[in-house]
Amino acid sequence: MSTASTRLPEGRYGRSSDERADHRLKIAGAVLAALLLALVGYFAYHYVGQNKISAEVITFEPGKDAVQVHLEVRKDSGASGYCTLRSQAENGAEVGRADFRFDGDATRIDKVLTLRTTSPGTTAELLGCHAD
Repeated sequence: MSTASTRLPEGRYGRSSDERADHRLKIAGAVLAALLLALVGYFAYHYVGQNKISAEVITFEPGKDAVQVHLEVRKDSGASGYCTLRSQAENGAEVGRADFRFDGDATRIDKVLTLRTTSPGTTAELLGCHAD
């Protein structure tokens, strides 16, 4: 005697519950991916498009109790704000940090700044710029 098959004939009764669950998971994944992409786009626009002050460290000269930093600042005309610089010792400890203000109508400012340190600093790092 042969045993009757427990599988349903293919294509006769619609999709199985596993196929429906897979389809729902794919839809949920696509919706979550779209939301994540929109969120990343929003933050990227806010960071890049709305930043009124940006800067770049051109060169720096370490010293015994200070670091000379050549900083190039680009900003909107009339915008004011500050940039934060820091210096680290050879072992990685922070030895100096300061905020430097920039205002006025100039859109590009080249300045050599003196960042005072508690011990000899070996780096000059721009942590960021913020508009008022």
